[in-house]
Amino acid sequence: MNRPIRRVAVAFMVLFLALMANANYIQVFQASDLNDRSDNRRVTLDEYARQRGPILVGGTQVAYSVKTKDDLVYLRKYRDPKLYGLLTGYYSFVYGRHGIESAQNSVLSGTDDRLFVRRIVDLITNRQPQGGSVLLTINPAAQKAAEMALGNKTGAAVAINPSTGEILAMVSNPSYDPNRLSSHDANSIIKAWKDLDEDPDKPTENRAAQRRYPPGSTFKLVTSAAALSTGKYAPNTMLPAPAELDLPQTTFNMRNWQEGLCGPAPQVTLQDALATSCNTAFGGLGLAIGDKAIREQAEKFGFGQKFLPELDASSSVFPDELNPPQLAQSSIGQFEVAATPLQMAMVTAAIANQGKLMKPYIVAKTSGPDLKTLEVTEPEEVDQAVTPEVASQLNQMMVNVVENGTGDPVKIPGVRVGGKTGTAQTTPDRPPFAWFTSFAPAENPKVAVAVVIEHANVGRDEISGGKLAAPVAKAVMEAVIGR
Repeated sequence: MNRPIRRVAVAFMVLFLALMANANYIQVFQASDLNDRSDNRRVTLDEYARQRGPILVGGTQVAYSVKTKDDLVYLRKYRDPKLYGLLTGYYSFVYGRHGIESAQNSVLSGTDDRLFVRRIVDLITNRQPQGGSVLLTINPAAQKAAEMALGNKTGAAVAINPSTGEILAMVSNPSYDPNRLSSHDANSIIKAWKDLDEDPDKPTENRAAQRRYPPGSTFKLVTSAAALSTGKYAPNTMLPAPAELDLPQTTFNMRNWQEGLCGPAPQVTLQDALATSCNTAFGGLGLAIGDKAIREQAEKFGFGQKFLPELDASSSVFPDELNPPQLAQSSIGQFEVAATPLQMAMVTAAIANQGKLMKPYIVAKTSGPDLKTLEVTEPEEVDQAVTPEVASQLNQMMVNVVENGTGDPVKIPGVRVGGKTGTAQTTPDRPPFAWFTSFAPAENPKVAVAVVIEHANVGRDEISGGKLAAPVAKAVMEAVIGR
């Protein structure tokens, strides 16, 4: 064999080996990722040929599959779609999967590696394959209470079990109906998608976990925690609280929402500053302790981290490189501070849980088609956000907000409740956002809630966290603790 022929032979052998290596890499190492792709039509067609498992809330199937006479065999349906649609997500022949439908697809479709033996048995016995089930942590009574209390107001509510991190309720309004995306009519699915995509109210956005808002005065909890954690401040420490705080480097002065003093004198205790939501006291406090202390405290509460990836949750932000006026504004939850309702519920939950921040989760358990448990989510501690001593101080300060301050609308007879109002300024042409975050019972908290209302049919002077958001938080807490 002459040299040119040998070279060609070697080249073809190298190409053949490369082809074999690539084929094996795709079939062995990339197989799982390729099968999990929501736009893989071959896999999707195969999934539609078997009964997809249910997504459960309590004992109710909120997402389930029914047999049809179509070529796709099974149709995905959603019960109480606008109540649970932003959690379950959609399962669409045209647009793939989203939400829990996507994150738990291997269990729901029955392709999970832990179901391998089951699939072999099904093949041998000629039994119709089925998917497993996913149980959510949602408390149906709390979820319904949040929806009813929100009514037609644009906003969101989220409730957490402080000691575990379980999401007990997560409601966003407006919502949408995933049934419109799960039909077997491609044209109607495309039209439904277009309608949702062009809707200015963004009904497919989970405001509770995805949308970031200026947290306003609810962020004063973080500033309080940072101050108490320095060891230089206590709840009874006196703070300057003028009617106007003269900010350095600017002609703009910070004012109180009361348009005057926060009390009878231009000084208040830290506890009373929180109770009256005194802007100038907290603006001055932020300048005194510095942006590093507040930023580090915010990060201990979870700012900058992403949680609940199955719901595409956004991370919350405390800005970098602040000048004094920006720091003062950031100390009261303004300027470029941005937080999701989920994040502010986590702040409150950590305070309620002796300072321990638990990782939020929404999937309680997954099971096989035979109802055998595949996995149970175990609570996981993220950080010790504050010491138990500081958490106890903040707990009592938040109770004081409800009993003697701006949180009066959230009072529950016979139950001590801790809370904090918030009114976040946005733009001059629209009302502020109304916030409320709270926990109950104060002695042994079972639930922490955060609520935000984007706008309502009231004037700028009438909107406040206590008037608009607190009743929603109260309804959710009552549902959880059984009042």
